[in-house]
Amino acid sequence: MSENFAVIMAGGIGSRFWPISRSNHPKQFLDILGTGKTLIQMTYDRLSHVFDNDKIYVVTNEDYLDLVKKQLPKVLANNILLEPALKNTAPCIAYSVYKIFSKCPQANISILPSDHLISDETTFLQKIKEGLDFVDGNDAIVTLGITPTRPDTGYGYIQYYTDLVTENIYKVKTFTEKPTLEIAETFLQSGDFLWNAGIFLASAKTWIDAFEKYLPEIGELFMAGKKFYNTSKEEEYIARSYPLCTVISIDYGIIEKAKNVFVIPSSFGWSDLGTWRSVKEIAPIQDDGNVIIGQNIINRDTQNCFVYNSSRGLIVLQGVNNLMVVESNDAILICNMEHEQEVRLIVSDIKDKYNGKYN
Repeated sequence: MSENFAVIMAGGIGSRFWPISRSNHPKQFLDILGTGKTLIQMTYDRLSHVFDNDKIYVVTNEDYLDLVKKQLPKVLANNILLEPALKNTAPCIAYSVYKIFSKCPQANISILPSDHLISDETTFLQKIKEGLDFVDGNDAIVTLGITPTRPDTGYGYIQYYTDLVTENIYKVKTFTEKPTLEIAETFLQSGDFLWNAGIFLASAKTWIDAFEKYLPEIGELFMAGKKFYNTSKEEEYIARSYPLCTVISIDYGIIEKAKNVFVIPSSFGWSDLGTWRSVKEIAPIQDDGNVIIGQNIINRDTQNCFVYNSSRGLIVLQGVNNLMVVESNDAILICNMEHEQEVRLIVSDIKDKYNGKYN
């Protein structure tokens, strides 16, 4: 009998949310929206409505073990998988898939990011159930594609064949990474493109077949660890083997190459919260176009600004427009909203100049 598992990927460092997100406390462990819950807590809570607690796994960097334990106390210790090196998403998914397969060969496994926002959780969970039902008994990888609302150049796009495979499920035709604005506008007009949300579902056997076919070196590494999973020797094996993995994303390594990928068109109030601009787009907007998050913020004759104050200090804006101002205890970021994608480059410069002090 098949059992359903969920894997939450929580190893990213969230550099585009600097200075709030730091390497020792990245964005998935932050309450960025001021809801009282961190992003990973929100992710876990919504998944707990579909998956049993012992079927929810978290893959994260070994430096974040204490954060995961503190914020997700219900997650079993054996279900927290620690990455000893940053290798992108394919190795972390392989680790979780091979470990779960060694315990439950009939598993269906959902892979989900830890730091996305979903406002319509009822519809989201319905789509997850539809995907799990389809992969149970089918050699298929299912992804949830988001119906686009604008020609966004920050997302990857999924094109699908318009002939139904079964109810609400279509075969994927192509993947396109972050297009130009002109191409994104064409995608939106065509009606057969969706945003790639990075959510993937497949049976454990389908996942393993895919690794063996498309990423055999990674597959061999984790298959060789089968006798160590769920034993006292697992940590030692992973510490020795994980750094040998190629740095590669699951999208590039498998999803874009596989012929058995299907998509469920979805609309459930999704945002990947990839940048501060994405927070600005979903937060309450004042009459002057400003978005204010935090306390002790005063503005006069100021329009279309995003201001985030995480400390007790006072922020005052006078006569400015289209600025992003983000304040933490020891750093302040001020930039034009049009250039906020360059925050990652700024963080790299800061790391080099200050030897990691502010990272």
